[in-house]
Amino acid sequence: MNKEEHKQVALSEIRSLLGVPAGEDSVSLFIDHHLEELEPEYFVETYGTASPEASQIIDSLVFVDAWSSEDDGNIDVFDFSLPGNVTNYLISVRFSGDKVEEISMES
Repeated sequence: MNKEEHKQVALSEIRSLLGVPAGEDSVSLFIDHHLEELEPEYFVETYGTASPEASQIIDSLVFVDAWSSEDDGNIDVFDFSLPGNVTNYLISVRFSGDKVEEISMES
C-alpha cells in the first residue's frame, strides 16, 4: 500500500469510529474537545454553523504528517487535524503493515 492509500484507509477507519464506543477516547474526544475549546466563529467560518455535526468535522480533517514510529524508517503513523492550523491536537493512525493498529488523539 502506498502513502496515499494509507491516508485513505486511515480516514476511513477514523470515520468508522464516529459515534461508537471504540472511538470514545480518540475520535469523539477530539471532536468534543474542539467543540468546547474553539470559538464558535471558527465553526461558522469553516462549516457554516456554530455547531457542526461530528461527521462534518471528520470529513474536513486535513493530513498533517506521516512518520515512522520505529528506527526502521517505515512510515507507519499518519496524523490528521482540523483545517486552518487552529489546534495542536491530532488524530493519529498507527499501522502495522497495511492494517490499522491504533487510533488515538495526540498533542
